[in-house]
Amino acid sequence: MDIRQLEYFLAIVDHGGFNRAAAALYLSQPALSQAVQALERDVGGSLFHRIGRRAVLTEAGTALIEPARVAVRSLELARASVLAVHELRDGRLDIAAMPSQAIEPLTTMIRAFSRRYPGVSVNIRAAFTSRDVIDMVRTGAAELGLLATEGPLRDKEVVSHEVGEQRFVLVTPAGGPFREGMSVRCEELAGQRLIVGQRGTGMRAYVDGLRERGIGFAIAAETEHRVAILPLVLAGVGLAVVTESWRTAAEQAGALVLDIEPRTTLRIVLVGRRAEQSPAARAFVSCALDAVKH
Repeated sequence: MDIRQLEYFLAIVDHGGFNRAAAALYLSQPALSQAVQALERDVGGSLFHRIGRRAVLTEAGTALIEPARVAVRSLELARASVLAVHELRDGRLDIAAMPSQAIEPLTTMIRAFSRRYPGVSVNIRAAFTSRDVIDMVRTGAAELGLLATEGPLRDKEVVSHEVGEQRFVLVTPAGGPFREGMSVRCEELAGQRLIVGQRGTGMRAYVDGLRERGIGFAIAAETEHRVAILPLVLAGVGLAVVTESWRTAAEQAGALVLDIEPRTTLRIVLVGRRAEQSPAARAFVSCALDAVKH
């Protein structure tokens, strides 16, 4: 077993099949298949069920994912540590982020980091809930993560740094139903049609909490694609409760962004693995914390 075989195995897992993984790795599919077969001989069992063109993980394959990620990350850490003896000149840093926080504060963080370390590429990985972010960091799918949470983060498997908070705001079409510049009491959302995200997100928890308090509203649309929320609002489908990070983009697109009272916020947290981090990850945390203070 060698590290390249593990990298190939993880590429198949991450890309959802042999064809896409081969394309991403710039390999022929026969070469990738041979490498996986050699790995299967080494571990003593099949890692994938081949069903037509699909590759479905076996129980052994599922069990290999986490140790494979740890092994690959450890090698990347060793390489990066050698390269960083004098300076961070190149490399890649994987960061998992929830959609709203990928707008801000991640943009500000990456800008500060890239100005200081322009040779290091930042790869942003999509995660839709705070649990997704933590799991990706914990298992090594990403080295750092940015998430939003209602209360203090109690997960002991990651190191966390609070980097601020974001309040909930209401995004509406320019034509109403509320006047520009006004604040909206949460009770005034009764009877409105709302566009909501998936369960497990802070924005969805907020609107579900309204219903639990007896504030009745209709769900006009429910979407896992956060990028669809603003176009749906602008099209007049409904209103949306989002975080403050959306304000600039929404206003530039022609929507109204109104504060909701009483003020309710989410904590924004940058998390990392408790294991030793790469020089790039350590540098990013330092740059990020400095950037959000100013």
